[in-house]
Amino acid sequence: MSDGDSGVALRIEGLTKQYGPTLALDGLDLEVAQGEVFGFLGPNGAGKTTAVKICLDLVRPSAGSVTVLGLPASDWRARRRVGFLPEHFRFQEWLTAREFLDVHGRLCGMPAPQRRQRGVELLERLDLSRQTDQQLRVFSKGMLQRIGLAQALIHGPQIVFLDEPTSGLDPLGRRIVRDVIQDLRRQGTTVFLNSHLLSEIEVTCDRVGFVRRGRLVHCGPLSELLAAATEVEITLDPGTELTAADLASLPHEAVVVGERLLFRLSDESLVPDLVARLVALGVRIRSVRPQRSSLEEVFLELMEGEGAG
Repeated sequence: MSDGDSGVALRIEGLTKQYGPTLALDGLDLEVAQGEVFGFLGPNGAGKTTAVKICLDLVRPSAGSVTVLGLPASDWRARRRVGFLPEHFRFQEWLTAREFLDVHGRLCGMPAPQRRQRGVELLERLDLSRQTDQQLRVFSKGMLQRIGLAQALIHGPQIVFLDEPTSGLDPLGRRIVRDVIQDLRRQGTTVFLNSHLLSEIEVTCDRVGFVRRGRLVHCGPLSELLAAATEVEITLDPGTELTAADLASLPHEAVVVGERLLFRLSDESLVPDLVARLVALGVRIRSVRPQRSSLEEVFLELMEGEGAG
């Protein structure tokens, strides 16, 4: 990585892509830090796949630039340090798992002893050791997904692009892939993750970016995004009554549903002061249940007005 891009694994500036009358990307700007797991989210047709293809130099932009590991995306020295698992793949089904990884190791210029050792390690890590000498033609969709991840990692890349890496996996397979992504983070490898499984993004990513109609509409740490809107349900003792003046004196607007008060706060840290205020009014509280917004709720709010696709 060049000195000028120290700490930045991926920089996208003013990225625009026009397909005839269709504007797939509209001045997209984005930075991904070295060693972070970044989730790239948006509805179908938002431009996510186009952006990834440009980052991999599979598609050329109409305008703008992409820098990968301090080098232009078109530079072979950047591409050789990149791993990629596409959403739609077709592997050489006549090869065995061992042969498949060996071929990709050779394509990456790895010496034979290194690629053999690395292949054994990845097959074991992805729970495919028993399928080492089986042809890919007999692999299930989930097994193909995992061997695809192994080929993306065979050469020890510094940045990995994963497009829907858990879409064909059962819960055990998703757990294995999730653990591998955590391993990559600990090793300092950058992971750029596209996924429609928001629950996986929620437990995996450090930061997320939301793209809509080819433009980035929000980007930031996942923890801050989910903490930014907290719903709190406070249940009062039966028979407790609050007057209109009591409700108006509260620091946050309440929705009254029977014996429950519902609040929407900007931060969970505001809950203790709210409870203290209610106690000062003489209110007896039975329970307090803060609940952060899920990533799905945040996604739907940011994408409001977009059609399903």
